[in-house]
This record gives sequence, structure tokens and C-alpha cells, in this order.
Amino acid sequence: MTATSFNGLLIVTVLALGAPLVVATVPWLKVPSVVLEIVTGIVVGPAVLGWVKIGPAIQILAVVGLAFLLFLAGLEIDLGNLKGRVLRLTLAGFAATMVLGFTLGLFFHAIGWVRSPFFLAVALAATSLGLVIPVLRDAGLSDSPAGRFTIAGATVAEFGAVLLLSLFFSESKGGAASKLVTVGIFAACIVAVSFVLLRAGRSIRLDMLLTRLQDTTAEIRVRSAVVLLIGFVALAAKFGLETVLGAFVAGAVLNIVDKDSMSHPQFRVKLDAIGYGFLIPIFFIYSGLTFDLHALTSNPLTLLRVPVLLAALLIARGLPAALYVRSIGLRSSVVAGLLQATSLPFIVTATTIGVAIGAVRPVTAAALVAAGLLSVVLFPLIALAVASPAVSVNPLPAGATINETEGIDQ
Repeated sequence: MTATSFNGLLIVTVLALGAPLVVATVPWLKVPSVVLEIVTGIVVGPAVLGWVKIGPAIQILAVVGLAFLLFLAGLEIDLGNLKGRVLRLTLAGFAATMVLGFTLGLFFHAIGWVRSPFFLAVALAATSLGLVIPVLRDAGLSDSPAGRFTIAGATVAEFGAVLLLSLFFSESKGGAASKLVTVGIFAACIVAVSFVLLRAGRSIRLDMLLTRLQDTTAEIRVRSAVVLLIGFVALAAKFGLETVLGAFVAGAVLNIVDKDSMSHPQFRVKLDAIGYGFLIPIFFIYSGLTFDLHALTSNPLTLLRVPVLLAALLIARGLPAALYVRSIGLRSSVVAGLLQATSLPFIVTATTIGVAIGAVRPVTAAALVAAGLLSVVLFPLIALAVASPAVSVNPLPAGATINETEGIDQ
């Protein structure tokens, strides 16, 4: 067996431990720990101090961490919130995002920043569900109209962006038409697996067996979730699709088949512990280790790309929230727009693929990641400053009523 060095991995895990502790104990440091993880990864990586050399152990755990991140994002999907007016407006918002993103992409292509305008549109299209939902919950806004539209819009954007990335920018060969057929076959497999799992979930005998083993060393539900995740990732890879699509869909399927959580209340807590406690921080620190800081700082003018791309992200994802104004009012729409423009994990994923296939220049990819970092730091803080107590206590505009099927009626 080839000897593997764990020195670098030790430093990575120490950073993963320290990041949330620093954020929790330094009052003025108002950033999510994920930002600190990426920044410390840059500092200890080859770009600055050179303390960590990327070895097989870090690479493998980072890949699994990315899969788990998308898996947990899929698990956050609330299909019950995607209906009626909310669904129509968020779909229209995503379409507007793609139009705005492609328009911006044409401009950046003209000045030589990106090779594919459509790639930039896709890279700007997602919202970080895993980062936005905790912000809404902590602020008590998750059940407000602004929160519902934000979560619905983030869900549509996350799924749409992952799907488009797999269709048009996969590293595997094949045109978009052939990949569309492949996605259809993949979708049929998803439906078949979901049907089997739903039927199996109705078995009293199987449920008793799972309940008996779920909190023993067998951890049978966690193992089943891991099999589902790896199975869908392997299936996506087999079909020539991006593995992130398989991971995201695995989470969505588990969310559908695992509706009754009364008999296993710790199941999702355990999945969060594996993901956020172990694998996902390694992925974010690895993203910092591989961050091309030299390309971004080699020329002072290249640093200007960061604020420009941050503005592009706000335009592409934030501006479409104007569609919500008639339903939830201007203030709530501004809050939703700022939170919808909060994006980082997908940008990291997309730029990694984009550089590999030549769709985006390395310096622009680094600037996009930096813009994503700033969006995570700035946009939620501004959104919470805009959101007054009136948003959650009396969130509806005058004369408006909530209709459970259609959303909010004027």
C-alpha cells in the first residue's frame, strides 16, 4: 500500500475546527464560517504560506464533501412551497436571471473575461440554499412572505443551475441534444428509484427493522442515505452528467421519501453532522488551497473584476426579485433579492468545471469566487438591515391576504 501523508489533512481539519470557533468568539467578525474556511485555505495553501500540499487524502475527501454539500442542499428542498403564484413568479425570476446573466456574459465576452457568455449566465444563476436558509431562520423570517419567496426562488435557481451546468458544461463528451436524452433517461431512473423507495416505506415490517437499527452502531438510515448519495452520483457519472447533479437529486429524493420523521428525529441531524462536521469544511478549505490568488493579484487592474462581478451577481439574481413587489411589497422584495444574490458553493463548483473545459479564464474564475465570498459576507447583512421587525410581524402590504394555494393575493 502506498504511504499517504496526513500532515496536510491535519492542518485542514484544525482549520475546520478553528473557523466556527473564531466566528463565534470574535464579536466584530460578522461572516459565515465558510468564508473563513476558504480564506484560511488560501493563506496556508501554495498561494501564500505553502504549509499544505494537496495530496490524495485531501482531494478525495474534498470531492466527497462537495457531493455531500449538494446532497444536503437537495434535502432542503420544500416542494410544498413550490406552488401557485410563488412557483410562477420564481420560475419567471429564474428565466429573467438567465436573460440578464447571458446579457452580462456577452459584455464580459466582448472584453475578453469569459469565453462562453452562457457559462457566466449559469454561474451567476444559483442561490446558496444552505447559507440563506439559516440566515432566514435565525432572523425569524423563514415563514414570512419574503422568506417563502426567497426559499422558493433559491430552490428553483439551485436545481436549474445544476441541471444547466450538467447539460451544457459537463467535462464528458456529447452535445446538448444527446445529453438532454441522457437527462431524460436519468430522470426515468430517478422516478423508478423514488417509486420503489416510497413503496418500501409503506412496509410496516421494514419500518420496524429500520427503527430497531437506526440508533445502534448499524446507523442503518445513515448508511441508506450514503448508498443513495453514492448511487446517484455513480449513476450520473455513468450517464456522462456532472456528479453534482446526482448528489443534488439524491438529496431531493430522500426529502420526498423521508416525510415522516417522527420515528427517527435524529436522522437528519446525523446527516448534518457528517456533512457540516466533517466533509463539507474540507471541501471549502480545499477550494481555498486551489484558489488562484496569483492570477487575481498579478495585475492591479484584475482586482477590479471582483466588484464588477459582484455587481453582476446582484443584477442577475437580485433584480428579478422586482417581480415579487406586487405580492409581498417593496421592502420584502429587496430582502429577497439580496438573499437570492447570495451565492458561493455553486460558483466554486461551476468555476472549477469552467476552467477545466476552457469556458472561463482562470483569473475570471478567481474573481468570481472572490465575488461569491463578498456576496456571502455583505448581502445577508444588508438584507437583515433592510428587514425591519414589521417584515415578520406584519409582513403583508395593505389589503393583501395569504392564500395557501396561490401565495399572496392583493
